[in-house]
Amino acid sequence: MNRLFAIVLAGLVGAATIAAPALGQITNLRGGGTAPTLAPLVREVTPAVVNIAVHGKIRQDNPLYRDPLFREFFDVPKQLEKEINATGSGVIVDAQKGYVLTNNHVVDQVATVQIKTKDGRQFSAKVVGRDPGTDIAVLRIQSPAALKAIAFGDSDALEVGDFVLAIGNPFGLGQTVTSGLVSALGRTGLGKHGYEDFIQTDAAINPGNSGGALVNLKGELVGINSAIISPAGGNVGIGFAIPVSMARRVMDQIVENGRVERGRIGISLRELNPATDGGRSEGARIAEVSPGSPAELAGLRKGDIVLKVDDRPIHSAAQLRNRIGLARIGEQVRLTVERSGAPQIVTVAVGPATEASSSQSNGSVQRR
Repeated sequence: MNRLFAIVLAGLVGAATIAAPALGQITNLRGGGTAPTLAPLVREVTPAVVNIAVHGKIRQDNPLYRDPLFREFFDVPKQLEKEINATGSGVIVDAQKGYVLTNNHVVDQVATVQIKTKDGRQFSAKVVGRDPGTDIAVLRIQSPAALKAIAFGDSDALEVGDFVLAIGNPFGLGQTVTSGLVSALGRTGLGKHGYEDFIQTDAAINPGNSGGALVNLKGELVGINSAIISPAGGNVGIGFAIPVSMARRVMDQIVENGRVERGRIGISLRELNPATDGGRSEGARIAEVSPGSPAELAGLRKGDIVLKVDDRPIHSAAQLRNRIGLARIGEQVRLTVERSGAPQIVTVAVGPATEASSSQSNGSVQRR
């Protein structure tokens, strides 16, 4: 990536389930007709997006503080800590239990979390669990009352050109709504997290929007705003959100186990190259199958091209890596593969990831 641009984590942004609202109409005072408006949709979804205020301490990362002579001469404590106060956003996804989705980097290393709803009420919250690999964290509001949650959408059904809204707390100004398009899907290689499958949008996302909602025109949550590319820290029309399909899988594991357990089936993957794969670019080719692995036991072979997982299309090796890595241990996944030009269905049981298998290798091979 061009080093002139900085990948910026979009700061520290963000019940009854909301029904899908229709577009509204407003009176055109000059012509006497009506014009479309998103106001009814915005009124429905914004109560589910909250501001998050965090307080905590971080250890000063200065090598001089680790030098015993320096500490003795200047009377510096062994661990010098700095207090932090920051703001971000979150999305209420379960009004009854008070669960809130946000980014891991919003609540990393914090001691206390305060949540403020759109109507001005404040709640204390605790961190249920965090997953740095996907940059997702789950909070739980203490003593939730009269909250509104947003319905989950289907981020796998998004297409480039779909209209979306980004809702959050940019620059600590307070709740702000911006609109735009889905600019691209399946963005990887930003180098911020281990599991990347970002939705790219030109809806304005700025520092403070992190953890906020990316919403479709049905009023459904399709992404968690996370990062931007910017030469100066502000919006230039390139923002990124974590697909809700990924965020929801992470949340389910955190709520159930307090952490995320990575899965594997024992294969190495390569991205397809249209020049050498008959013009095909959608899918992922199996480069290796580990002996004795769940993949070998299920009958997968080197050279197979994985086209779908549980009937969901696979566009890249990175996307397949994410799907397998975030599957529950013991879960049966149904792979549609192409072998010698013919499609086949293979069912594989997901096993636990080991340190060696969960790391990404050099080059284009990704082990799952």
